[in-house]
Amino acid sequence: MISLADPAFWPSLAIFGDFVGGLAAVTVALWLVPRRARFGPAGDALCAALALSALWCLAAMVGGGRGPVAEAALGLRNLAYLAAVYRLFASDGRHTSFAPVRPVALVLVFAVLLQLTIAVVERQINPAWVIGGPISHLYLVVAMLVAVGSLVLVHNLYVGATGAARGALRLPALALAMVWAFELNLYTVAYLGGRWPVPLAALRGLVEASFAVVLMIGGSRNHAQLRLRPSRAVAFHSMSLLVIAAYFVAMAAVSDWLAYAGGDFARWLQFSFLIGGSAAALLVLPSRRARGWLRVTLTKHLFQHRYDYRAEWLRFARTIAHDGEDAAPLQVRAVQAVADIADSPAGLLLIPGDEGELVLAARWQWPGIEVPAIAGDLGLIRYLEHTGYVVDVAGLRADSDQRGAGAVVPQWLRADPHAWALVPLLHYERLVGAVALARPPHARTLDWEDFDLLKVVGQQLATYLAEHSGQQALTEASRFDEFNRRIAFVMHDIKNLASQFSLLARNAERHADNPEFRADMLKTLRNSADKLNALIARLSRYGGGAVEKIEAVDIGIIARQVASQFVGRHQVTVIERSPCEVAGHGESLEQMLAHLVQNAVDASDAGAPVFISVVDDGVYASIEVVDSGHGMSPEFVRNRLFKPFDSSKPGGFGIGAYEARELARAMGGRLEVESREGLGTRFVIRLPLAEAGKLIRQLDSSATHTDRKSA
Repeated sequence: MISLADPAFWPSLAIFGDFVGGLAAVTVALWLVPRRARFGPAGDALCAALALSALWCLAAMVGGGRGPVAEAALGLRNLAYLAAVYRLFASDGRHTSFAPVRPVALVLVFAVLLQLTIAVVERQINPAWVIGGPISHLYLVVAMLVAVGSLVLVHNLYVGATGAARGALRLPALALAMVWAFELNLYTVAYLGGRWPVPLAALRGLVEASFAVVLMIGGSRNHAQLRLRPSRAVAFHSMSLLVIAAYFVAMAAVSDWLAYAGGDFARWLQFSFLIGGSAAALLVLPSRRARGWLRVTLTKHLFQHRYDYRAEWLRFARTIAHDGEDAAPLQVRAVQAVADIADSPAGLLLIPGDEGELVLAARWQWPGIEVPAIAGDLGLIRYLEHTGYVVDVAGLRADSDQRGAGAVVPQWLRADPHAWALVPLLHYERLVGAVALARPPHARTLDWEDFDLLKVVGQQLATYLAEHSGQQALTEASRFDEFNRRIAFVMHDIKNLASQFSLLARNAERHADNPEFRADMLKTLRNSADKLNALIARLSRYGGGAVEKIEAVDIGIIARQVASQFVGRHQVTVIERSPCEVAGHGESLEQMLAHLVQNAVDASDAGAPVFISVVDDGVYASIEVVDSGHGMSPEFVRNRLFKPFDSSKPGGFGIGAYEARELARAMGGRLEVESREGLGTRFVIRLPLAEAGKLIRQLDSSATHTDRKSA
C-alpha cells in the first residue's frame, strides 16, 4: 500500500496528474475545434490554450514541472490564457471601447515574459538555484503578480458583462479563475516556505484536467453573442487592486533583497522597511487626494472622455430627487449635485435678491468662506446672462483674462484660495443663480469637457430651481386665493342679509304702525342677528366645504324656514310628500338651500313661483328647487356654473352654486342640476337619510380601520 510519507508518492501523483491533464486538454481541444464558434472570437484562443496546456503537461511528465521545456510551455500557456480573456472582452468587435483593459493585459504579458526570462537566467547562473535560490524569490514574486493580475482580468470579464452574457461567461470565467487561483496559492506557499511545495505542485495536472472539463461543459451549450460593458468604476477598482497587489509584491521583493544584502543588520533593515512602508500605505492609500490623483490619471490615460455621462446624470438626478425628513433643502442639494460631478468638496449657491444683486442662498460643506451681503453686482449677472460661460476662478487668480470675467467676478471669491469655478444657472437666458465650487483635493485645470458638462448641468439645475420657485409662488398665491374666496363667501352672505334689511326698512315705512308687522320685524331682526353671529363663527371653514357636526335633521322644517324668508318678496312653495330626516348639519343645509332658492328667485319673473320638493327613496332624500325662469345653457352648466367668481347675474359673485355643491359633498351627498334655456332650472340635493347615514359612516370607519391595520 502506498503511503503519503513515501518519497515516491508525490512524484508518482504528479506524473499521473500530468497524464490526466494532458489527456483531458488534448481531448477537449479536439472536441472544441469544430465548436469553437460557441465562444465567439475567443474560441481559437481557448483551443490554443488547451493545446499548450497539453504540451506543458507532457513536458512536466518528461522533465519535471520546473524543467526548461515545461517553463517555456507554461509561459506560452499563460499568454494563450490572456489572449483568450482579451478576446472575450472584445467579443462585440468594438476594441476601442475596452481601452481600460489593454494596459492591464499588456502589463501581464510583460510579467509573463519576465517570468520566463528569470527562469532562463536562473539556469544560466546556477542550475541549483532553480529551487530555493535567491533569483527564485524574484521568480515567485513575478509569478504571484501574474496570478493576481489575471484574476483581476477575469473579475472584470464577468462583472462587466450584461445579464444575458454572464450566463455564457460563467463557466469559462470559472475555469480560468480556478487555474490562476491555484497558481497564486502555489507560488505564495513556495515564497513563504522558501522551498518548492512538492505535494501542492503534484496537483497542477489535475487542475489542468479540471480546467478542460469545465471548459467542455461551457462549450456544450449554444450561447448568444457576448456583449460587455465595462464601467469606469470597474476599471478604477481593478486598477486599485492592481496597485495594491503590486505594492505588496514590491514590499515582499524589497524585504527579501534587504534580508539577502543586509548582512548582520538584515533583520533590522527588513523589519524597519516593512514598518515604514506599511505606515506610508496607511497614510497615503486611504486619502482623498491619492484617490483623486488615481482617478484623474486613469481618466486621462485610459478613457476618451473624462466623465461617464450616464453615471453622472443618474447621480445628479438621485441627488436632486432625494427628498424626505432627513433630506437637505433643495438649494443645498443643488450645490451638492454640481459639486459631485466635478469632484468638488464644497460649494455655494448665489441667487438674485430683492434688489437684483446676487446674495448667498445656501452653502454646502464650505463654512469657512466669508460671503458679503452683496455677493455679486448687476455687472456679474449681466455677464453670466450674456455669455453663459463657466468662469475659471482659479485661472483668474493666475492672471488669465477669460473674456472679461476678471472685471466682474467679485474680489472675495477671487481672493479665496479654495475657490475654483463659478457655474451660471440659466433658465431661458435669465440667471436663476450661480454655483461657486471649491477646488478638488487633487487640483487640476478646467478644460473644455468640464465647461460643457457644467454648463449643461447648470441649465438643467436652473430649470429645477425655477420650477421650485414657481411652485412656491403658486402656493403663496393659492393662500391669498383661499383668503379672498372666504371673504367673497362672507360678502355673499352679508349681501343676502343686507337685502333682507333693505326690504324690512322699506316695509317699515309703510307698516310701522301695524303691531303684527312690528312683531314680525323683531323676529326677522333676531333671526338676521343670529345668522350674522353664526357667520362669524363659521369664518374659519368658509370656502373649505366643511361642516361642524353630522346629525339627524328634519329637512321639511329647514325647507319651510327657507321659504318663510321670502314671504312678501316672492312666492316659494314647499311640497313635502312625506316627513324625513337626513344626515346633515342644520345651518349648513339652510345656507345651501337658501343659496339655491335665491338663485331661482333671481332667475324667475315676478309672478312665477319657485317650488321646494322633498321626497325620499328609502336610502336618500331628494330636495328639489325648481323654477320656470330663463334657464342656463349646457355650456354654462358644464364650464361655468360651479366655478367660483363666475356669475351670469350682473353684480353677482358666482359663489352660491359652488358653495352649495361643496356643502353637499361635505355631508356625504351631491348636487345635481338640469336646465333648459327659456324653460327653467331644477337643482336636486341628494343626501343620505339619517339611518342610512349612520350605516355609511360605520362602513367608512371600518374600512379606514382595516386600511390602517394592513398598512
